[in-house]
Amino acid sequence: MSPAPETQKPQVNGTGGKDKREAARMEAYTKHWAEDSAKDDASRTESRLASYANLVNGYYDGATILYEYGWGSSFHFCRYYKGEPFFQAIARHEHYLSAQIGLKPGMRVLDVGCGIGGPAREIARFSGCDIVGINNNGNQVDIANRYTAKAGMSDQVTFVKGDFMNLVSQFGENSFDAIYAIEATCHAPTWEGVYGEMKKVLKPGGVMGIYEWCMTDSYDKSIPAHKEVAHGIELGDGIAEMRTIKQARQALKTVGMEILVDEDLAERPDEIRWYYPLEGNLFKCQRLWDMVMVWRMTWIGKNMSQKALEGLEYLGLVPKGTGEVSQSLQVAQVALVKGGQKKLFTPMMLFVARKPEN
Repeated sequence: MSPAPETQKPQVNGTGGKDKREAARMEAYTKHWAEDSAKDDASRTESRLASYANLVNGYYDGATILYEYGWGSSFHFCRYYKGEPFFQAIARHEHYLSAQIGLKPGMRVLDVGCGIGGPAREIARFSGCDIVGINNNGNQVDIANRYTAKAGMSDQVTFVKGDFMNLVSQFGENSFDAIYAIEATCHAPTWEGVYGEMKKVLKPGGVMGIYEWCMTDSYDKSIPAHKEVAHGIELGDGIAEMRTIKQARQALKTVGMEILVDEDLAERPDEIRWYYPLEGNLFKCQRLWDMVMVWRMTWIGKNMSQKALEGLEYLGLVPKGTGEVSQSLQVAQVALVKGGQKKLFTPMMLFVARKPEN
C-alpha cells in the first residue's frame, strides 16, 4: 500500500508570523544568468558563486510554494518500479538512503539542506532516529517546523536556520552520529567546503549519505548543446554552477572521507525513468492520483498554473517575482528531461562515506 502523502495546504508562512520571503531577491534571481547559455561566461559563474546564499534564497522564496503544489513536501527525484505510485516511490528513495547509512533509534542525525522537512519526517518515522534539519531559507524553516508540529513529531525532528558552509560554528565538532543530504549540496559554492563542514560535525567513525546533482561523465561543456542543458538546470533550480560526478568524488576524497558507496542510481535499468513526471505524458502515469500531478507538467497545465500565479501576483497575494521564478522552473523542466534522456545529468549520484576514527 502506498504511504499517505503529506497533504497540507501549501504555506506562504509556516508560523503565522512575519513573511520571511524577500521580493527584491526574488525579482533579481534570473539576472544572475545570461539568457543565452553561450554568453554565460566564467565571470558570471564567479559572481553567482560569490553570492550563492542570496541567489539560492531568492530562488526558494519563489519556488517553495510551487514545489509544494507540484511535488509535495519532499523536494527530490527518485527511482520508480513499474506500477509504483509517485509518493510511495519518493518515500522508498528516502528509506533506501536511510538504510544505506544505517540509521536507527537513538542516533542524532543532521539533514543538510532540509527543505520543508518532508524527508526528515519520513526518515525519522522509518528509522526511529532523531533529526535536526538545517536550512538557510527562513520561510522554509518556518514551514518545516509548522508541519512537524502538526504531525506531532517536534520532539523527534527539529529545524534551524543556518548556513551549511558554517556547520561547525552552529553545532560544534563531532556533534552527529550520521548526516545525510538529499539533492541539496549542489547549491554549495564548493563541494570541498560543504563536505568539509559535514565531516567536522560528524563523529569519528560516523557515516554520511548524499544524493548529489551532477553532470555525468558524458558531459562536455565545450559542446554547446551540453552547456545549454547545464545552464537550464542552473537557472531553473537555483544552482550557481553545475559540476561533475568526478568533481564530487574528488571533493569527498580531498576532505578525507572514506567512500563506501559510489553509484549513479539513474544508471540502473529502470523501465520507468526518474524524469517521467516532468515529461507531461499522461500515458506514463502509474496511478490515478499521479495523473493529476503529471497533468500540471503538460503544456496546458503549465500555462494555466502560470496565468493563475500571475493573477495572484497582480492581486498582491504572492510576492512580486514569484511568476518569474515559476517561468525559470519551466526552463528547468525542459533541461532536466533533456539531461536525463541524453544521460548528461543525474539527480541521484549516491555517495556513502565514513569519517575516519582518527
